[in-house]
Amino acid sequence: MRLTRAAAWPMIVLICGLAPQPMTPQSSSPPHSFQLTSPAFASAAAIPRQYTCEGADQSPELKWGNPPVGTVTLALVTNDPDAPVGDWVHWVVWNIPPATHEMAANFPRQPELPNDTRQGRNDFGKIGYNGPCPPPGKTHRYFFRLYAVDTKLDLPAGATRTELGRALQGHILAEAEYMGTYRR
Repeated sequence: MRLTRAAAWPMIVLICGLAPQPMTPQSSSPPHSFQLTSPAFASAAAIPRQYTCEGADQSPELKWGNPPVGTVTLALVTNDPDAPVGDWVHWVVWNIPPATHEMAANFPRQPELPNDTRQGRNDFGKIGYNGPCPPPGKTHRYFFRLYAVDTKLDLPAGATRTELGRALQGHILAEAEYMGTYRR
């Protein structure tokens, strides 16, 4: 039996006890530094009423660590996969500058901000954040996903999550996720 170079490599690793070395330099930042958090509620805990349709319906404060090297912009999507009609989008934001490490509570509901951050249309048909508003009954999960992106997205304000998803294809360097719950 003749082995190709690619097929022989795993055998060499097994025999010599060597692991293949990465081809690119490793980042000097600590592992898992790109994490998303919120001082408004604990991970996997109930989202306070003020961030829902039963309260002020303002966005919660979000914070994150350093994105990976090569990040040009950040994008954020908030959704409820437990909605009766299927996945429901609550917030779509992109072109967030990479030096930014937080979004203040009650983030402005403007299509475009002076720093070129843009917001899209959520499934309520509105620009910006609209919080949890599930029908009475079961508890719903709300995922806040932050993406490190290797380019500035040429996407007009008001775009949908589907349009953002297409623009992000092949450009996501890393993803950070934070989840909260809500029940009426």
